[in-house]
Amino acid sequence: MSKKAILGKKLGMTQIFTEEGKVVPVTVVESGTNVVVQNRTFENDGYNAVQLGFGAIKEFKVTKPMKGHFAKAGVTPVKYIREMRLTDVSEYKVGDTIGVDIFSAGELVDVTGTSKGKGFAGTIKRYNFACGPMGHGSKSHREPGSTGAMISGHGGRVLKGKKLPGRMGGAQVTVQRLSVVRVDADRNLILIKGAIPGPKNSFVVIKNTIKPGKN
Repeated sequence: MSKKAILGKKLGMTQIFTEEGKVVPVTVVESGTNVVVQNRTFENDGYNAVQLGFGAIKEFKVTKPMKGHFAKAGVTPVKYIREMRLTDVSEYKVGDTIGVDIFSAGELVDVTGTSKGKGFAGTIKRYNFACGPMGHGSKSHREPGSTGAMISGHGGRVLKGKKLPGRMGGAQVTVQRLSVVRVDADRNLILIKGAIPGPKNSFVVIKNTIKPGKN
């Protein structure tokens, strides 16, 4: 389980310079203010978790069940809601707000987002397959090759898990052990070293890493 987490929006990438003059590529995440919408307890729900909300939303886009959910918590409706299974949920109360200052420069974090969708792709782009012969006589320039296997008593069939053409991207991806370079509490920004999943303005979840090890 994580000790702390926050929801945010990926703004894009840039670079900053250290005091030694070294350039560091960073991803800028705007977190704003996260609000605690609900507490899940082992007694009532069978597990412990904190339900966090983030992002402004127009009132007419909120469904009636969600309006009742927010009204019960006494909070303003938000666009995104995620449950975080934190080690100590007792320190969070419904209506409390969480800012970017829960993290500090030098900490290692895991960032979860939805990768960029690439549409339908072949095996060469999707799985880095090698091309076939490119000569004029070849009839398999970019084909995946043999897909079946002769199995005793069952004939030939495509085995489950075979790498084939299909939809690429648009999946949940988590990048672990990224370093927090800078935290700007005044502007609600977190600068994370390197790249994180997703396009600009996409939703991301930042948690302290589950693999601390050595920095």
